Amino acid sequence: MNLRKIMKITLCLFLFLISCKSELPKTITISKDALKDKIKGAWAAQTIGVTFGGPIEFQYNGTMVQDYQTIPWYDGYLKDRYENEPGLYDDIYMDLTFVQVFEDEGFDVPAQSFANAFAHAEYKLWFANQTARYNILNGIAPPNSGHWLNNPCADDIDFQIEADFAGVMCPGMINSSAEICDKIGHIMNYGDGWYGGVYVAAMYSLAFVSDDINYIVEEALKVIPAESKFAQTMSDVIRWHKKYPNDWKRTWFEVYRKWSEDIGSPYGVFEPFNIDAKINAAHVLMGLLYGEGNFTKTYEIATRCGDDADCNPSTAGGILGAIKGYKNIPEFWKQGLGEVEPIDFKYTTISLNDVYELSFKHALEMVKRNGGEVRENDVTIQLQKPKTVPLEVAFKGHYPVEKRELNVNLTNETSFKFNGIGFAVNGSANKKGEGDYTFKVEMYIDGELVETVKLPTKFTHRRFYLFWRYQLSMGEHEVRLKILNPTDKAEIFLESVVIYSNKPSKPRYLM
Repeated sequence: MNLRKIMKITLCLFLFLISCKSELPKTITISKDALKDKIKGAWAAQTIGVTFGGPIEFQYNGTMVQDYQTIPWYDGYLKDRYENEPGLYDDIYMDLTFVQVFEDEGFDVPAQSFANAFAHAEYKLWFANQTARYNILNGIAPPNSGHWLNNPCADDIDFQIEADFAGVMCPGMINSSAEICDKIGHIMNYGDGWYGGVYVAAMYSLAFVSDDINYIVEEALKVIPAESKFAQTMSDVIRWHKKYPNDWKRTWFEVYRKWSEDIGSPYGVFEPFNIDAKINAAHVLMGLLYGEGNFTKTYEIATRCGDDADCNPSTAGGILGAIKGYKNIPEFWKQGLGEVEPIDFKYTTISLNDVYELSFKHALEMVKRNGGEVRENDVTIQLQKPKTVPLEVAFKGHYPVEKRELNVNLTNETSFKFNGIGFAVNGSANKKGEGDYTFKVEMYIDGELVETVKLPTKFTHRRFYLFWRYQLSMGEHEVRLKILNPTDKAEIFLESVVIYSNKPSKPRYLM
């Protein structure tokens, strides 16, 4: 019997034994071939997942995709999406940006280097990512760039869909993955939005050393403060799965009944649209738990939960890919994969083949940095018991009570009044011709100048939400907006304003 077969049998026996125990041993020895196969599985499966869910992304908001709806998958579909919809892969190219920084600048690089790398990238961004990019380009450094006072999207899904790399490069080293998430995730998120990425990375980390999905999702949750809404949501999904083990739709209904309320991201408040991290992480968890280790069930369920239905099967699939390994992804799902693996993702110089090698290299370095050993044919990993990260609560004491349509083309100045403690304005700055323009707008609250805002029309430099302010004294306020440099080459459109109070509204039937 050759060495490779011995190591494979040893790994299988190890995984069988730990799946029967409530905790991991202190170390694990795994062959380099097995480790690399798991890393390849993680990247390939998340790429497959985001491609599969692409047509469903935000097409089913607050509702599930019914069973009679067929979601396409065929040989050549991957290459078609690569060529014709490269922006679909924001889940991947954001990860790759951070992987490249580690490769170029080393493992002790400061958060600002990661922030600069994605802020100056050419790709389009949305929500927390774009808000953070704007902040960074305008002098607000991490972690303030992701803090909820500076980022109305702090609780959104953004870092959750970009944290895969942190878990992949930290096999079995769950706390090390959380440390990476602390540095990078706070660039664009805070609170529940940050916890989404920490939890995803933790599940990836454990997926390299256990094949027990129930164990992975519960053990990874120990990293998240139990009192956070994010942890409570995940705990409920785990509990409902145990109560309704054969009915993912019942769990879906329970999740929406209890946790679908959105407070932060103004586009989702008072709308069925939900880009909140915890609700979409619940979809990831449902895909993993009800998928039962089957790629088809995992992809289908995570996608059919709706909302951010490309990101969620990508995350669930990637974690399952790390558990099962590349070789065990069914051929049905790998059809066409070999055709795209050498192709660089748009906006990067990295292909799947490249990141297989880079993540393997980075994982070996992390093993050595955390007390493990790397030998010619195998590695010994010092496993880490999860440590809970600090509690963060975004939008504490803020309750949305009104969404008011504005529908104003701001040409010089305008004002609006509200009763509450905060507000956020939806809208956009738009060019009328070919050239871009940057408006400068003064924002006054109750007659006092509180901010001079730059509003670029350039899409990659835009301010995702135009104006906001939180933690005001409860009462009547007036907001006045004045353009300092009006032009006929561009316009500012104020779409609506979400208003926050210090107490939640109640429907009449509860009064």
